[in-house]
Formats: sequence, C-alpha cells, structure tokens
Amino acid sequence: MGKFMAGKLLQYTIVIFLMLTLNFLLPRLMPGNPLVFLAGEDVGLMSSAEKEAILEKHGLNDSIFEQYITYIKNILTGEFGFSYQQKRPISEIIMERLPWTMLLTGLGLVLSTILGVMFGAISAWRRGTKTDANLLTVFMFLSAMPSFWVGMILVSIFSAQLGWLPVFGAESAWSNYSGMDRFIDISRHLILPLTTLILISVTSTFMIMRYSMLNVLGEDYIMMAKAKGVKEKVIKYKHAMRNALLPVATVFMLSLGFTLGGATVIETVFAYPGVGRLMFESVLSRDYPLIQATFLIITFSVVIANFLADLLYPLLDPKVGSRNG
Repeated sequence: MGKFMAGKLLQYTIVIFLMLTLNFLLPRLMPGNPLVFLAGEDVGLMSSAEKEAILEKHGLNDSIFEQYITYIKNILTGEFGFSYQQKRPISEIIMERLPWTMLLTGLGLVLSTILGVMFGAISAWRRGTKTDANLLTVFMFLSAMPSFWVGMILVSIFSAQLGWLPVFGAESAWSNYSGMDRFIDISRHLILPLTTLILISVTSTFMIMRYSMLNVLGEDYIMMAKAKGVKEKVIKYKHAMRNALLPVATVFMLSLGFTLGGATVIETVFAYPGVGRLMFESVLSRDYPLIQATFLIITFSVVIANFLADLLYPLLDPKVGSRNG
C-alpha cells in the first residue's frame, strides 16, 4: 500500500507540474492581442511608448521564462493578481462567483447521482422487461441531447410561453429581497439550469449503476443467499446495493472535481454567474490572469478529487487495497 501511494504521489506531482505549465502557456498561445483588451478601442491611437508602458505594467513585456517564474511564485503565495478587464483582485471576483457554481453543480451532482442510482438499480432488477427497455430508451435519449439545446427548450416552454420561471441570472436584478423572499427568488432562478444539468448528467450514473448491479446479481454469494431463502428485499438492498455502489462512489468522487469548474455551457445559456461563465467571459476578453486562475481552480479540484478517489476506493473495497499492497 505504501509503494502504491508513493507511486500515486509521484504521478500527481508530474500531473500538477504539467497542468501549471499548460495553464501558463495556453492563454498566451491564443490568437489576439491583449493590448486591445487592456487599452480598449484607443489602442490604435497610442504611441509605441504608451503601448510598451501598458505591457510593462502587466508584466507582458518580460520574456516567457520570466513570466513563467513570476506566475509560479504568485501561485505559491496565493496571489492571482488583478483582472485586466474588471480592474479588481481576481480572488475577490472568484469568491463572488464560486458560491453560485457550488450551489448549481453541487446540487446537480447529488440529485443526478441519487436518480441515476435509483433508476439504474430498478433497471437491473427488472432486466429484460418493458420497464428495463423503457428506462434504457429514456436515458439513452437524454444522453444524446446537447446541454444548450435542452436549456433553450426549457426556457422557451417554462419562461417564454408559460412565464412560470425567470429566463436568466441567479436572482432578480435590482431586487431587495431578504430572508425567505430571497430564498424563493434564488430557487426560482435555479430550477431551469439545475434541471438541465440533471437531465444531461444523470445517464452516466444510471448506466454505471445498472451494469454494476447486473454484475453483482450474478455473483456466487447472491446465488447462495437466494438458495438459503433470504428475502429478496434483503438481497437487493443489503447485499447487492451496497456492493454495486462501489463504482458509483468512485465516479461521484471524480465528478466532484468538476464541481468548482461549473457547467460552462449551462451557465452561459442561462447567464448564471458561476465560475464556468466567468471562464467563458475571461477567454473572450483575453484576460490572461483571470483565465489562468479559473483554469487553475478547475484543474486543481479535478486532481484533488482523483487523489481522494484513489485514497478512498481501497477503503471502500478491501480487495483493491490487498492487491495494491
């Protein structure tokens, strides 16, 4: 087990180094001149000296190597710098957006996992029946739908035609709601993006749970329990369900890493002010420090979630720990 974890730590160290390097290089390889976004439309009227002064101010006049060293130092000290566009500390901007992303993607992950586990188990228990066929058809159809299309369909029905729910945002603009009124307002804005996220993400959990449950139901100890006359409910919920959940737990941990990254497409469709939309806005405006910070949050959270999954899975399944020992 010790050698296994040492090997994993080495792997993750290499991954983090590559991740930091790519995070630094990708924004600088993008087409477009950052001066346009730093100085605005007047950049064409500026003298060479004025342009150089702006580049010098933001550290873009240094060599790539010098910029990289500065970038690593800033990360180690937790200093993400200032946004070129918003002229504010990046940490402040991210902390404004992060709660909305955690609310949307966190709830989406939990609810889609619960629904996927429930329907996946039912489908496996009723394999070969009309119920199984219908569930497979529905979930395969859901998996084929693009998230932006689902979002636009929901908006056109429940917002444009019926007028039941708001079209965009996380809460009503210029509202002074507080207490329960604000909770209701936020919940109404959350319904459509959350529903979209659940619909497009539930299929993966459903398929994993169904396949895992079918494998478990074919194990010898399940057959032995049936032969001994153990009640079907006990077999399903106490023996089969617990073991079938192991792959789902791993997928849940891996998906947890993407939670902080938000759902970029969904947040963009609904103008939801999360980290995913912030990343999209920063790419459009060539805001290098903000692009790097948002990418860094997403990639770090994914790496940490993978590492936790590697730590937890041997605890959930002792057979894995013994093989790695």
